[in-house]
Amino acid sequence: MKIEFVSYDGEYPNLCSGVFTVKLDGVETSFGQQFLWEREKKAGKVPPTYPRFWASGGGVTFDEEWQEDVSRGDWELMFDEKDYPAEIADAMPELIRVFNENVPQGCCGGCV
Repeated sequence: MKIEFVSYDGEYPNLCSGVFTVKLDGVETSFGQQFLWEREKKAGKVPPTYPRFWASGGGVTFDEEWQEDVSRGDWELMFDEKDYPAEIADAMPELIRVFNENVPQGCCGGCV
């Protein structure tokens, strides 16, 4: 399957919550979270086709004075095969590679 990056609209403070759009063999396909689907529907836009498949590879820890330390890392693959057709589930390793090449590393720390 040929995968071409189109866009990602996640941004600080919720970098992980965007809609990821790619072309899969020339067909535009989007992935994102349910609450974004509702927002897109209300705005009259086409909602994402599938749920997200990524999770932050970073994290947030706190020191003794409760100052946060945000670490960043590659996005990690996280999905349930039942949510995707077999050809998309099979392409997940390539999709996460394209995601990591085009989306800034998580964690932005915005959820803290």
